[in-house]
Amino acid sequence: MRKTWRTRLSLGLVLIVCVVLSLAACGDASSKESSGTLTVAGSTTVLPIAEMAAEGFEAKTGINVLVSGLGSSAGIEATINGTADIASSSRSLTAEESSSDLVSTVIAHDGIAVIVNDANPVQAITLDELRDIYAGKITNWSELGGPDLTIQLVNRDEASGTREAFSSIVMQGTEFDRRAAVLPGTGQVRDVVSRSIGAIGYISIGFVNSKYTSTTVSCLSIDGVEPTEDNVENGTYPLSRDLYFFTNGEPTGVARDYISYVTSEEMAQTITDAGYIPVSAEEDGTDEESDAS
Repeated sequence: MRKTWRTRLSLGLVLIVCVVLSLAACGDASSKESSGTLTVAGSTTVLPIAEMAAEGFEAKTGINVLVSGLGSSAGIEATINGTADIASSSRSLTAEESSSDLVSTVIAHDGIAVIVNDANPVQAITLDELRDIYAGKITNWSELGGPDLTIQLVNRDEASGTREAFSSIVMQGTEFDRRAAVLPGTGQVRDVVSRSIGAIGYISIGFVNSKYTSTTVSCLSIDGVEPTEDNVENGTYPLSRDLYFFTNGEPTGVARDYISYVTSEEMAQTITDAGYIPVSAEEDGTDEESDAS
C-alpha cells in the first residue's frame, strides 16, 4: 500500500516537473519571438530610412533591427543567401537576380543629384554632356562654360545601386571613364566634391544638404530641370528612381511588420525630412520584381 502511494507520489511529482518545464520552454520561446532580431542589409542611400525606421519599430515592438549599408548588390546577395532578412536597394533587380525568389516593395522615391564644388560657377548641363563627362570625352570645365580646370571624376563602386541607376539613366550603355576616383559610399563622394574645386559626383538628393557635416556642395540642373523633391515627384527630373526592400518570397512575420511600418503614414514625415518622397500608406508597394522594373 505504501509502495503504491509512493509510486503515485513520484509519478505526480514527475508530471508537475514536466508541466513546469513545458511552461518554461514556452515562456522562453515567446520571449525570444518578442525580442527577436531582424537583419536589413544593403544600400547606403536607403540606410537613413532603414535606421530611422529601426528605431521607431523597436520602440513599438521591442524587436531589434540590425541595419547595415554594404551596398545594394551586397544586400541583395545576402538576402538571396539567407544571411539577411531584407535587402535594401537603390536599384531594381538585374536579370540574373530576377531569377531568384526575391519580391520587391517600393518604400520611397528618390532623385540622383549631380554635385560640384561650391566654387565651381557651372550651374547647368545636359544629360548628353553629363554622359560625355563620365565617359571621359569632356575633360575640362572650360568646355562647359566654366574655368580652365580639369574635371575630376568621382564615381561609385560597382556594388552601388546609385551607380547602377546612374549608369542606366545617364550612360545608357556607354562605358565609364576608368580614370575616375571610385568611392564606396555616398558620404565619401560628397566629402571629396566639397573639398575639390574641379570635382563632380552624384549622390541621392537626400544627402545634398546633410546635417552631419558642415561642408556644402552645389547641384547642377539637368536639361534645365533642378533636382528637387517636387520635380522628382512630378517626373520632370530625369535622374529619378525608386528605392526598394527585397525579401525571399512575400514578406511574412516580423519582416512584413517592419516593411508595413516603413511604408506607413507614421514614417511618411520622417522619410520626407530625410529628403526622400514617401510611398503612400494606401499604395500597394509589394509586388513582383517584373512589375517593379
